[in-house]
Amino acid sequence: MKQPPRAHPLWLAFLLHRLSGLALALFLPAHLWLLSKAIASPATLDGFLTFAEQPLVKLAEFGLVFLLAVHMGGGVRLLALEFLPWSDRQKSFAALAIGAALFLSATFFLRAI
Repeated sequence: MKQPPRAHPLWLAFLLHRLSGLALALFLPAHLWLLSKAIASPATLDGFLTFAEQPLVKLAEFGLVFLLAVHMGGGVRLLALEFLPWSDRQKSFAALAIGAALFLSATFFLRAI
């Protein structure tokens, strides 16, 4: 039986890649703003670094690293779709990329706490 398009694993991989890209695009201006504050006032950066030691911020950093890894994996998946011949193994590669992203971000998180 054929799956509906939105239940297909590769559609879900596309959606995760798109959402991670949007989240990273929203994060980037905040990151650049913080860097500008660090240049203008080192005390502001010290205050933020103290704030960044809180467990909830560490959890958010885990999410950020996860988004970066997922987005990179999704980009590699797109390159594979463009340049490699189609095969059913690509679903497995998409799942492997998500698993690798989770492993990398969890490793980062465990080292941070």
